[in-house]
Amino acid sequence: MRNLLLLLTVIILLTGCSSFKIKQDYVFPSEKEKSQYIESYNLTLKLWDVPFEEIDVITSYGLAHIIICGPKTGEPIILFHGTDASSTMWFPNVKEFSKEHRVYAIDFPLEAGKSVANRIKLSNKETGIFYNEIFDHFKMKNINLVGVSRGGWMATYLAVQPNNKIKKLILLSPAQTFGGIQNLGKVLSGLVLKLYPSEKSLTKFFKSFSFNPDKIDNLFKNQLFLAYKYGNSKPRLLDMTRFSERNLRSLKIPVMVLIGDQDIVNDEKIFVKAHKFIPNVETAVIKDAGHFLSIDQSEIINIKVVEFLNKK
Repeated sequence: MRNLLLLLTVIILLTGCSSFKIKQDYVFPSEKEKSQYIESYNLTLKLWDVPFEEIDVITSYGLAHIIICGPKTGEPIILFHGTDASSTMWFPNVKEFSKEHRVYAIDFPLEAGKSVANRIKLSNKETGIFYNEIFDHFKMKNINLVGVSRGGWMATYLAVQPNNKIKKLILLSPAQTFGGIQNLGKVLSGLVLKLYPSEKSLTKFFKSFSFNPDKIDNLFKNQLFLAYKYGNSKPRLLDMTRFSERNLRSLKIPVMVLIGDQDIVNDEKIFVKAHKFIPNVETAVIKDAGHFLSIDQSEIINIKVVEFLNKK
């Protein structure tokens, strides 16, 4: 498959084509369901109140779809979304994030979104290569990573790898990074939504994961509902093992960890481990915020993230 991708790359360069289509999409059962989801994705993108562009990058493990905004000369911020939320979830944050930084929001290839993997499963190592090939494509240096939930775990995984180009790491209620699940019952509302998608299960899901679900825009709610209803996602949850003491101590870069006071995944106990093992870490609990803290309290999150990034 890798040789095939290399051949396709050569063809694209010779013919001047700007994109290509992976023949098999492992996430959606049919083109009809995928088209309906993509339509909802595009509608949610209308909530982004800054100019942006969408770019597809060919990697060894599939097509990476990236939403980019902010000044071209700004330091890069890479946004890692939560499970099935896709890059559109950053609509309350991108305006502030992109004032001085170049923002790259990347769809995870084995979940609902516009990225497409060329195989049914990716190991942690392969996923790391997927992201690093994107970094290399844009010739990035001094990379800042911002990850929420499962995306926080992935950002941490990249940051503990040797010889990386990461400058700062920001984790918003990262799943499985410092500890297990605080409230398994409420977290399982996501599984119920997946198995029995309905308005009732969707409402219960948002009540579990958000402090104030009524304030979340219906465009994003509908997109997430379709992701759970149609998307046969492979988020590799079983591969998300907790990081060892050695891993965490290797994080010499500045790290910030934020959680919501109503979070169902993490509580303040994870800060003990974070402060014990990470040499340069800042932590904070965000009031009136659930697991969706970047949406629940976007103004506070935006201020904290930007201040942390600008700190010398």
